[in-house]
Amino acid sequence: VQLLESGGALVQAGGSLRLSCAASSATLFRGNTMGWYRQAPEKQRELVATITSDFTTTYADSVKGRFTISRDNAQNTVYLQMNSLKHEDTAVYYCNLFRLDWLYTYWGQGTQVTVSS
Repeated sequence: VQLLESGGALVQAGGSLRLSCAASSATLFRGNTMGWYRQAPEKQRELVATITSDFTTTYADSVKGRFTISRDNAQNTVYLQMNSLKHEDTAVYYCNLFRLDWLYTYWGQGTQVTVSS
């Protein structure tokens, strides 16, 4: 399956962005957990949020109350709504699909989010 992220941009602190990630396989998308991760320069990739096939969500403590993950199974797309952005949210944001039956993770190519302070 291919994952294509979009929506990254340069934004001022306090602003908002919505990231999108479209999956090429409807079957895999609808049956598995989707996630957003991010990687800042010289830091390890970290979990931002996940959403299961039954729409259960989890969030990193650093984004709780500011970010919202959602999915649209009709469009095979997962979204990350980011509000009250901070400079420390600056990173490349990656979408992933965790295929449970294979215990395998697919990754998108990433989209850059830059928050100016």
